[in-house]
Amino acid sequence: MVRAIILVKSPKKLIAARLKMIQSVVDSFPTSGQFDAVAIIDVKELVQIKEVANQIQKISGVDRTETMVEVQ
Repeated sequence: MVRAIILVKSPKKLIAARLKMIQSVVDSFPTSGQFDAVAIIDVKELVQIKEVANQIQKISGVDRTETMVEVQ
């Protein structure tokens, strides 16, 4: 299992709730600071992280994302 954290910049107030609708997102919550929400994802293969990030970027109102992969 590969875990990643995707930071999301979006002016939409309910972006964290919309992130939870994506299948691989195991948790999401709003944040203060440079980014507006965090999505924690678990996938089987490293290549799937890009697919999930692309799904998030297609959400209306998402300005940008930044992805961090857990290193063990």
